[in-house]
Amino acid sequence: MTETELKARTKLFARRVLHLVEALPRSRSAAVVANQLGRSGTSVGANYRSACRARSTADFISKLGIVEEEADESAFWMELIIEEEMLPGKKVQPLWDEANAITAMMVSSRKTLGRRNQKAKIQSQK
Repeated sequence: MTETELKARTKLFARRVLHLVEALPRSRSAAVVANQLGRSGTSVGANYRSACRARSTADFISKLGIVEEEADESAFWMELIIEEEMLPGKKVQPLWDEANAITAMMVSSRKTLGRRNQKAKIQSQK
């Protein structure tokens, strides 16, 4: 997946999160979850864009870690929505799947880049 495609995908994720937040019932507990999910879900796309402007490989890896954390946190809030029956699971499940897919992509990318960065450091010391 290219940088442009991943930017679009994470932005779409943020938009879908906002739609899910709007669908939540109007209760105190749902408001708490809506606020947290809204923040973490929109942060995924914003932080990926920030990562794309990283100044170094190490900075990029660090920023991908933030994207990973925010995507995983979003999945947590969606799990809570399902478990507390704030919305039907079948309405939340596709977005939960996407949060987990984004998390997995970030984990994989960070590991790959970390290995490449280590190899480059070793080569430069020779």
